[in-house]
Amino acid sequence: MDGMVTTVLETTEDLALATLDAEEMDGPSEATDLVDAVNQVNSEKIKVASVTVTLSEDVVDLKENRADVCSAGMEASSMDLAAAVVLEDRSLEVTDVVAIAIGMEQAPPLIQLPCPFMMGSIFRLLSAELLPAKSIADQAFDGVIVVGHCLKELKAQSALSGLYNTLEGYFQLNAGARDSTSLIPIDKSIVPSGRLIYSGTGPVHRDFDDVRSYKAAAQAGVRLALSAGLKAPILATVPHKRFPQAELVSVLGSLHPLYVPLNVRDDGVPRRMEKLGLLAVQQDQKTFVHLAEAFEASFTVCRDVGDSDPIRMAPPRVGEYIEDVFKGGNVKVSVISNPEEIQKDYPMMAAVNRCANHVKSHQARLIKLEYDSGDGVDETVMMVGKGVTIDTGGTDIKTGGHMFGMSRDKYGSAIVGGFFKALDVLKPKKFKAIGYMCMVRNSIGSDAYTCDEVIKCRSGKRIHIYNTDAEGRLTMLDPLTHMREMAVNERNAHLMTIATLTGHEVLTHGFHGACLDNGPAVREKYGYKLQATGDEYGQPVEVDRLKAEDFKFHLAESPSADLRQGNTIPSTQTLRGHHTPAAFLQMASRIDEHGLDSDKPLKYSHLDIGSAMGDMPDVTFPNPLVALVAHHVIPRS
Repeated sequence: MDGMVTTVLETTEDLALATLDAEEMDGPSEATDLVDAVNQVNSEKIKVASVTVTLSEDVVDLKENRADVCSAGMEASSMDLAAAVVLEDRSLEVTDVVAIAIGMEQAPPLIQLPCPFMMGSIFRLLSAELLPAKSIADQAFDGVIVVGHCLKELKAQSALSGLYNTLEGYFQLNAGARDSTSLIPIDKSIVPSGRLIYSGTGPVHRDFDDVRSYKAAAQAGVRLALSAGLKAPILATVPHKRFPQAELVSVLGSLHPLYVPLNVRDDGVPRRMEKLGLLAVQQDQKTFVHLAEAFEASFTVCRDVGDSDPIRMAPPRVGEYIEDVFKGGNVKVSVISNPEEIQKDYPMMAAVNRCANHVKSHQARLIKLEYDSGDGVDETVMMVGKGVTIDTGGTDIKTGGHMFGMSRDKYGSAIVGGFFKALDVLKPKKFKAIGYMCMVRNSIGSDAYTCDEVIKCRSGKRIHIYNTDAEGRLTMLDPLTHMREMAVNERNAHLMTIATLTGHEVLTHGFHGACLDNGPAVREKYGYKLQATGDEYGQPVEVDRLKAEDFKFHLAESPSADLRQGNTIPSTQTLRGHHTPAAFLQMASRIDEHGLDSDKPLKYSHLDIGSAMGDMPDVTFPNPLVALVAHHVIPRS
């Protein structure tokens, strides 16, 4: 593994194989914790010949008084040296430990312990430990869940053919089970636990069928597994030629019912399922599991930010969470918290948060994330996410129950955080990304911003406020302008805004996000390429086009302003109500000055995700996170 060194420590003591309980190891660890972990008793003691500790390169430089201990491959005679390796006088973060392996005196194989510390402690972000399953007969698991569309196709797969006779017999008794979810007894010589769950996708051959049927079937299968008391099932999917990502889509769906909300985890509530075995039928097993881990970690970050209530994830606490979850990883995080700095450099964002700023725990945060592979970058993605932790509507207050669910108005920022977690884990090559999570609270009070105000934004444009409930575009505007200023010096830059922006988008596209490109992005057919990727991975994205009238709509009516923010009625009552904000953001940030006719054209895409992630209070399914990661990250990983 690149950037890692290994120290081998010899011992003649009787030691037990460590179970390395994830909960105990998920936090700062003193030196002796590793020794204690190795000494945890399972059921029988093992004579250990060697212990191999792998640490990340940045913590292995222990040359102060311990140069002899820290040399790669150095042999020592006592477990005391293990404590020396992890520094007796200093705490060791779990992200510093990559692996521990134990070699036994009377058994040639080296036992590699499960490593919850790996990749920035990714283990704590998984809703269940994801492990490769050897076969449907793997005794490490307590059941098998099969997602399928056709019994004949199942029989054709050698990894699953052993299930055929049992399923054929059951379907003769219950024909409806082909397209539903059933718990079926099975001979223990085939599945050691005797428990098989079959979850049918229903029809997948019609013009309008898509791979999301596998996601829904996997969700149903896991819900039944939980109801039946399974704690560690295997998941396998019958492949389909029309849907090459069906196996992965099933895994992503299966993990959805397992998510435990952040505030519940804060109280120590355990996982709903201990582990999930992944049996790749037509995929490379190692790559398959790694990709599933990356997606699930990114989903957890996204949900933790997006689903959490407005106090648990108030702007300062989002900043703390993001700093913690990326600590020691491949993403650099910096947080701007000084109200004066935000007022000076991001005046529109400051205006939205002006009322909330009087409550310290509600003060705005601008969170910057940076990933740089450092190997000849040929693409730079620059994302700005809307992060309104609760949208009251401001002085144009939401009434009639329409404020309910507005804690999820921060989901654009949640997508940005999730995207960067995928970068952190998958480490794509020749790729750079910069993200802004614009965290504010649109509160009501004596210092709230109001309609009729004219505010000069970072670009110098004067913006006439018409409706304080159109705060999302204002929150993102100045960070987007800052991105535009940086983009002219970046390699192949692509600017994006991601936001739960309008009800009009929801009425137009339902639970699918919309992509609106500027000229340079249209020239590269970005929206249609993202749409094709989304279709393949089960996350459809709709493509909309901008017209001249969208830009004309935002020209100021008052001589005191250059642009008007919007109008005085909801987007749902406005013609082209989710198109015009994309035009406003271009004009107010001056991205429109970098069109196809410019010496320095810049690609820009506006993603209005509406309610694509799902309705409150259900657990969300991060959207369009899968499409973005699959399009930008997976091909480079």
